[in-house]
Amino acid sequence: MNQSDVNQANKIPYVGTLGAGPLNAITDVAGVQVGHCTLSQGAIQTGVTVIRAHGHSHFTHKVPAAAVVINGFGKSVGLMQLEELGVFETPIALTNTFSVPAVIQGQLGQAISTHPEIGRTWPTVNPLVFECNDGYLNDIQAFAVKPEHYLQAHDAVGNPLEQGAVGAGRGMSCFELKGGIGSASRLVSIDQRSYTVGALVLANFGKREQFTLCGQPIGNTRVMNPVEPEKGSIIMILATDAPLDARQLRRLATRSSVGLARTGSTLGHGSGDVALAFSTAYTIPQERSAKMPAIAMLHEQKMDGLFQAVAESIEQAILSALWHAESVTGRDGHLRQALLEVYPDLKA
Repeated sequence: MNQSDVNQANKIPYVGTLGAGPLNAITDVAGVQVGHCTLSQGAIQTGVTVIRAHGHSHFTHKVPAAAVVINGFGKSVGLMQLEELGVFETPIALTNTFSVPAVIQGQLGQAISTHPEIGRTWPTVNPLVFECNDGYLNDIQAFAVKPEHYLQAHDAVGNPLEQGAVGAGRGMSCFELKGGIGSASRLVSIDQRSYTVGALVLANFGKREQFTLCGQPIGNTRVMNPVEPEKGSIIMILATDAPLDARQLRRLATRSSVGLARTGSTLGHGSGDVALAFSTAYTIPQERSAKMPAIAMLHEQKMDGLFQAVAESIEQAILSALWHAESVTGRDGHLRQALLEVYPDLKA
């Protein structure tokens, strides 16, 4: 499937000038898989999304990564050790703010079941859970997400990747419309070799008057002094098959703010904006007796194409979350309408 086919299949405005992978999703990066568990019943509108970097144990085959906290109004778990060691050792999990402990429990149980040595003769495992507050649509105080829902999402991987109001994105809002899970990919040629950058976002941010689509303001509301402060968040996950170390991946993650800003976000006070980038080009073994990978990293001066790919794929992924999301009514009758219901002219 080429770029024009992607546009025709999804009928989503195409962002940028770089080409997309076959699925225009993070799963275009070989080995990456995504699964969802969606809870949707009355006031319960929430779920879990899991991103697997490869098909092996993430504890024994640790993934090089780096995270950037653009605005720290958030409650994610696992970032401190990730920053220190430059790897993650569980699949990446996304959920709502109050469900972080339950998902941690699911991750820990899974890791211990696979490797009983953890916490005994091996070190403990570092859970990695990101969150956004879906409390407008979801009864977040019900603690509906349980450890088994993490396991269900972990085992539900497959293509095509579901987007919109699914998994962790079920109760999320974006520009006061229905937000959620969105994904995209871009291809970069470096030294006659093609690399893929894939993005997945949990979009739960933005005021309506800020919304910008492909450079054009869509909100149609001029507000001199917004009455309500920004209360949303976004989690941005980037995957690439380019050989990068943790320091270089941090540089990649930092560029996610470019794509986010293009949609109109101003990174408001109450917005938790966090990005993580990882590479699938190699893994780091758990056992100290194992040989470390001998990888020739990409030269710094050749990373500009990857930076562009990050900006384009993040902007496209946010748009994709809005485009795919259906309208959802949740707690106390609260409604978030789908983008294409509010702006039907965008279908043309």
